[in-house]
Amino acid sequence: MDEVVALFKDPDNLKHWQDGFQSYEPLSGAPGEPGSKSAFVYQQGKNRIELEETIEVNDLPDEFTADYVHTHMSNKMTNHFESLPGGQTLYEAYIDYYKLNGWMIKLMVKLFPGMFKKQTQKWLDQFKKFAESA
Repeated sequence: MDEVVALFKDPDNLKHWQDGFQSYEPLSGAPGEPGSKSAFVYQQGKNRIELEETIEVNDLPDEFTADYVHTHMSNKMTNHFESLPGGQTLYEAYIDYYKLNGWMIKLMVKLFPGMFKKQTQKWLDQFKKFAESA
């Protein structure tokens, strides 16, 4: 479990499991500490997506919770890791999209309610593959 958590918390590894990841930049506070802020940039097709992360809880492996703010939406993501028999690790992620800005994103959520869940599951599956090959 310690090895899996180390892979998760290293921002240099994001490029290995999050499609479109371009960069990470600490903005304020000690990186990784509660209250710290960082900027993340992703490229999805022609769209450049910028997120600001504010860490709320960093008590890994038990919990890592952060707020992610984008122009069109805000969400809170909580991650948990649990040691399983046979040297395996369970990784669970919970996401709450608590703010949607603009009619277009609200329409997308209504028309394609599973879109965000599918993207998150894709990244979780890619993290699994990355961790198993590391």
